[in-house]
Amino acid sequence: MIQAIGLTSMPRRNGPPAVDDLTFEVRPGQVTGLLGAPGAGKSTTLRLMLELEAGRGVTLFNGTPLHGVRHPSREVGILLGDVPGHPGRTARNHLRMLTAALGVPAERADEVLDVVGLTGLADQRLSTYSLGMDRRLGLGAALLAEPRTLFLDEPSFGLTPREAAWVHALLRAYAADGGAVLVTGRDAKAMARTSDRVVTIDGGRLVADQSAEEFTRTRLRPHVAVHSPHAQRLAGVLTDGGAEIATATGSRLVIYGTTSAHIGEIAYRNGILLHRLADEVADLGPVAPLSRADGRGPAAASPPDPAATPPADPAAAPPGEPAEPVRIPAPSRGAVAPATPAQPLRYELRRLGGIRTPWWIAALSLLASVAGALVLSRTGETSALSMMSGWVRQLPLPPAAMGAGLLGALAYGQEFRYPALAPAQVPVPRRLRLLVAKMLVSGAAALLIAVVAAVLDTVVLRTILGPGAVPLPTDRPTQAAGWAALAVGCAWAGLLAAGLFRTTALGVTAVLAVPLVVAPAVGLAVRSRAGSHLIEAAGALLSVLGGWPGGVGSTAAGVTGRAVQPVGCAFVLSLTVLLCAHLATVLRGRGR
Repeated sequence: MIQAIGLTSMPRRNGPPAVDDLTFEVRPGQVTGLLGAPGAGKSTTLRLMLELEAGRGVTLFNGTPLHGVRHPSREVGILLGDVPGHPGRTARNHLRMLTAALGVPAERADEVLDVVGLTGLADQRLSTYSLGMDRRLGLGAALLAEPRTLFLDEPSFGLTPREAAWVHALLRAYAADGGAVLVTGRDAKAMARTSDRVVTIDGGRLVADQSAEEFTRTRLRPHVAVHSPHAQRLAGVLTDGGAEIATATGSRLVIYGTTSAHIGEIAYRNGILLHRLADEVADLGPVAPLSRADGRGPAAASPPDPAATPPADPAAAPPGEPAEPVRIPAPSRGAVAPATPAQPLRYELRRLGGIRTPWWIAALSLLASVAGALVLSRTGETSALSMMSGWVRQLPLPPAAMGAGLLGALAYGQEFRYPALAPAQVPVPRRLRLLVAKMLVSGAAALLIAVVAAVLDTVVLRTILGPGAVPLPTDRPTQAAGWAALAVGCAWAGLLAAGLFRTTALGVTAVLAVPLVVAPAVGLAVRSRAGSHLIEAAGALLSVLGGWPGGVGSTAAGVTGRAVQPVGCAFVLSLTVLLCAHLATVLRGRGR
């Protein structure tokens, strides 16, 4: 049982709230239709119920607000708009990625694809899907965690009659198994056919809460539609018999107060040819909204169904005392979206490898690295590290490091552009577990690209120019550690900046800003008086590290020496600032 009690959205500028004191129930085993014209407040009602929009009132799922439910995704599945999936991802990969986010077995994706009839199209990319296929995939995503309730915002809007009938049949089957369904719509006749109960709203206020039978009787008026080349003659005969002719234009008649069988008999007896004869219902339009409990608002056009009267607000104050407002939490909770994937590492691996973009970035980075190494070999470059990384000095960073930075920026940038973690299309929440998983995966990808680039450059140069073309670094552990730190630092800088600014472009900009802006600024600071003291302290630290036994001391001293260089300091400073800012947003979200 789902109870929406006193839902009221925040007031709009120079206007009333989109939803105003709305109360109704969604019962298990039934399809409840929320009917209203465009702008009536249907979508806002769903967002208030799902705690995606701030406001007043409360929605209880079996007596508990959604933010108090331990596993919200198993309580309610939602479809608000189109599927927010990456167009380059296949349907199977998209659902398997979501299974990791929801904490359900990966095999559940194939089961859901079979339920929604997409098994034969599971390996097609989302960019090739039609609207009907996209809507089926959205229903599949809503069913992944086997929720007890479905919230769907106009799932059949824009579909062909055949596709809409399939959607309605699926919802009927779901309700027949004991599930509760809340579906919005704007077509009164379709709502009467497909719902067990119809809640009508207008201007954000409750108009009526009725069973489908009562709704059809009070809102829809049956009539007979007739097309005939002798329509005017038929109209005269029917009028003489007492029928009500509502429309008589050309060859078309709309007749009330009779049946199609009766009209067919009259036409047959009078020798009148009929081209079409069908029973239909007409939408009489919405009635006036029900009056509010506080007396503000128009009077009701008809009394509500006593059996459908929603429960009283448990937070209501005794008579004569002011009521204590119940506030819906702000949307930062993201109650219906997985605040953090249940299996963040598996989710991130599927997100990274499920599309072609990361593979193309890695391949282009390696090709650019090889090209840079060949260019350096022609210019007489003697630095082993520069040749192994393909770092042409005209570039701000080595190609492999720039590729790692772009992969890092995409790790969060794609979440905001194609919010798979937020099927309700709200901002993707920043969570510490998700950040750690992304840092681990992006760091591993950066290391892999760096190692492959170094090996590939060395092999190509030695194959083309001879075995002695690329001398081995004199201090291999230090050089390797510095090269790995640069690649991982670029990846993490792009990741943190994209997560902080919610866009891939600013993530990549932050990576390029480190060598182009931050490093020169650090260089100026190092050359100042305070910087000279810092250099002296760093020298003392290097001498201490160099005295450690074995090769550990020399390696640690070499790595530290690179870290105190302008570029190294710039990356350390940038990563520190970005990480602190990202953690601050996480803590601020928890505080809210």
